[in-house]
Amino acid sequence: MEPAITTLRSQGKKGLVVLIDNLDRIDPVEHPDGRTQSEYIFVDRGRHLKQLNCHMVYTISLALILSEDSSRLSSQFGVSPKVLPSVPVTRRDGTISEPGLALLQQMVLARAFPNKNYNERLDHIQVIFENVDVLNRLCHLSGGHMRNLMRLLYGCLQKQDLPIQRSALDAVIRDERDSLMALVDEQEWKLLFQAIEPDIQGHEDYGLLLRSLFLYEYRDQNGRWFTLNPILEETNRFKSWKSAQPKVIDSADTNNS
Repeated sequence: MEPAITTLRSQGKKGLVVLIDNLDRIDPVEHPDGRTQSEYIFVDRGRHLKQLNCHMVYTISLALILSEDSSRLSSQFGVSPKVLPSVPVTRRDGTISEPGLALLQQMVLARAFPNKNYNERLDHIQVIFENVDVLNRLCHLSGGHMRNLMRLLYGCLQKQDLPIQRSALDAVIRDERDSLMALVDEQEWKLLFQAIEPDIQGHEDYGLLLRSLFLYEYRDQNGRWFTLNPILEETNRFKSWKSAQPKVIDSADTNNS
């Protein structure tokens, strides 16, 4: 790598950065010794990954970050893993996050209009969608998860030609809802409802919910917080739980009534 680094620096660059992607998708099956492939590569042999003479960026599985080896992993590399959370479509209080929604809109529109600028893409929304509400619903139902956003979009394109209608998106959402709901057992529902309660501390089983994409994690200036996968919010099970929650009535509203 030395010749490459020397050449880059002669061009005014700082050096070489190598990104090794998709290592988060390594098969999680355990070896005979009980170790997974991710544990073997990053924990047991992590010192070798540090010996490459350039700046390295590795992607690793969330399961490894949440495992008992997390502290050993940080010690091995000298830094703590950086978590890339989903893009927040809503804030902690449930209100719409306009910056997050705008980013997701552009994530979709940039693929249709790569040569147009930010505002020009917004002007062409109705070429791709029936209206902006359909695009916003797509972004919201993705939960800010990039792969899911693209997968839902592709599902719509399989059902009809452009522009995508609300009916086509709803059909895709129903299919996703029914498939995902079939995977959630009773104990997992209980954990999901606990996880989205305010001020609930971490639970060792939450890692499984995150890996299964039943639960999404976000970060803000106050730390980490969770929401249910928005697809699961479309289920009758969630709607029943939501309707049973205590209602908070503003005193001003009471006085006005």
